[in-house]
Amino acid sequence: DEYKWKGPFYFIQGADPQFGLMKAWATGDTKNGDDEWEEEIKLAEQAVQAINKLNPKPKFFVLCGDLIHGMPGSQWRKDQEQDLKNVLKNTDQDIPLVFVSGNHDIGNTPTRETIDDYCKNWGDDYFSFWVGGVFFLVLNSQLYFDSSKCPELKQAQDAWLEEQLAVAAEQKCRHIIVFQHIPLFLRNPEEDHDYFNLEKSVRREIMEKFHQAGIKAVFSGHYHRNAGGFYRGLEMVVSSAIGCQLGEDTHGLRVVVVTDEKIVHRYYSLNELSSQGIEKELLDMLAKQN
Repeated sequence: DEYKWKGPFYFIQGADPQFGLMKAWATGDTKNGDDEWEEEIKLAEQAVQAINKLNPKPKFFVLCGDLIHGMPGSQWRKDQEQDLKNVLKNTDQDIPLVFVSGNHDIGNTPTRETIDDYCKNWGDDYFSFWVGGVFFLVLNSQLYFDSSKCPELKQAQDAWLEEQLAVAAEQKCRHIIVFQHIPLFLRNPEEDHDYFNLEKSVRREIMEKFHQAGIKAVFSGHYHRNAGGFYRGLEMVVSSAIGCQLGEDTHGLRVVVVTDEKIVHRYYSLNELSSQGIEKELLDMLAKQN
């Protein structure tokens, strides 16, 4: 039933609740300073409350990685995970949660063990799903960043992705949308490689593959600031964090409206979304039945 287009809908994208980073960042000890995360709990609670109040309801709520700050094997990791789960279980039961793995969830250089641990806690590290004629792909971007300790897992994801794109072509879906943690690029497809984007040759290969497949948009987090740009009609959307901000943006969520022809999105601060909800312009798009 979800293979069929039934008219416009919307979903909510969040990123980087990253329980523990705010204190670690404030104290300048990002390796061990994450022993408190009260502030992040409050922000995540505010995000859930804002989403629960929305009418109509979003089709799903996707969290684009760095669920917690504690790296695999670190001291506070289990407590951070449990506290985040306690907050998220208050999400309206009619709003499915979609989780994307980030570098703090599986490590900067993931291993089979760190990925298995993530999968036990949060679900598969890559998968696809359909909503109302739109095909969604969730990718493990750490495998593109550094798969040196698990090259066979990167090969497996690559092979799977080829199969999924073939399915999408066959099913003639309305749009294809990708979720991953690390952005392909922040502003310009040709920008230099650094911690916050993918290495240039890897990026070029993925962008071209996505372009050829007709993918409309890639949504990511990781940067803790809003950014984005275009590559040959493919939009790269980088959303700032629910948790710690590293730039001038506010703690927030992105509302993404999917219409027959396009994908329209706007970043809201948690306060805005809580107090005012979605603006009329986007609601009007949802009301237009095709």
